Amino acid sequence: MPNTMNAKDAVSASLAECFVTIEGERYNFMQAINLEARFNKTKTKVPILGKTGKGNKSTGWDGDGSATFHYNTSIFRKLMVRYKNTGEDVYFDIQLTNEDPTSSVGRQTVILKDCNMDGGILAKFDADAGYLDEDVDFTFEDFELPEEFNLLEGMQ
Repeated sequence: MPNTMNAKDAVSASLAECFVTIEGERYNFMQAINLEARFNKTKTKVPILGKTGKGNKSTGWDGDGSATFHYNTSIFRKLMVRYKNTGEDVYFDIQLTNEDPTSSVGRQTVILKDCNMDGGILAKFDADAGYLDEDVDFTFEDFELPEEFNLLEGMQ
């Protein structure tokens, strides 16, 4: 019989921690609703003699992401004001840890380095909503993986 994953090893979507470090100040971003960071490879088409198709050569990468937060902090708005007033762009780090105590995979931590916001919400209201949230798109220059998930039993 083939090995299959146990349902308990699916990592709970809400059991995570998110910290943002801006100029040495570390904030617990408990108001985060979701965050997704993407690693995008840059590829070049390579012509190959004797083939009708082209190959693909990886030549670099870039990182981007998006997040949704409860609309209850002015931290990012203060960065936008600072940029508007001084032209100084502020870069920051985001640390995200997933850990579900029920799952045998343990925990994974990713640190996104030198993040930079693409823009953001300055002001908002919605008389028909239950609560306010805001979306933030960003790029990042580097990343670390200081903790990684364990392999599930049967994967090797």
